[in-house]
Amino acid sequence: MPSTRIITGDWAHGREMELIEAIQSALLSAIKIPDWDRDIVVELCEGHRRIVPTGRSEQFTRIEIELFSGRSLEAKRRLYRSIVQNLAALGVPKDEIKIILLEVPLENWGVRGGLAASEIDLGFKVDV
Repeated sequence: MPSTRIITGDWAHGREMELIEAIQSALLSAIKIPDWDRDIVVELCEGHRRIVPTGRSEQFTRIEIELFSGRSLEAKRRLYRSIVQNLAALGVPKDEIKIILLEVPLENWGVRGGLAASEIDLGFKVDV
């Protein structure tokens, strides 16, 4: 049940769904979430609304993924590689991608009518 934000420049105007599908595809393949598990938002920023690392362009893209704790380091590595590969296919330079994983314990997610995620059958494995 990752919740994901994609923050990038105006270059992506009109390509938001491509970005969303690139990230969703990476989540599906790398950390094995089910296809129905979708929660991705794209935020496009005009140049005067953000600063990026020195030497980076408007295409600098930050991906923030809040997800259940428990994925292996190898699964995280697969996710990083897959995101970079998918975004590079859209023209984002590989060195202009920053990925931040925020791991949240199951008991800190309220889902399905206010239940703690630790109290329900999620329908998929977290410890991949």
